[in-house]
Amino acid sequence: MSTAEEALEVWIDQDLCTGDGICAQYAPEVFELDIDGLAYVKSGDDELLQDPGATTAVPLPLLRDVADSAKECPGDCIHVRRISDKVEVYGPEAE
Repeated sequence: MSTAEEALEVWIDQDLCTGDGICAQYAPEVFELDIDGLAYVKSGDDELLQDPGATTAVPLPLLRDVADSAKECPGDCIHVRRISDKVEVYGPEAE
């Protein structure tokens, strides 16, 4: 099964977030800057998930935007991993 066919989730390490907002520009359906100036993921029903390490599913149509967010993030704080085995596929710990 290829990465494109597997269920993925994304989370942000707010300790490393620089607040540039690049992620929210690429995928505003998934990322949002909060009043504290840091980026957070949003749930499928648009709720901001502010708990540390909170994850949200990556909608397949937005996979490229989310992957580009992880690649372009100056803070290297966006982690995209397979739900099945928690292996990071995009982000600072991706192989």
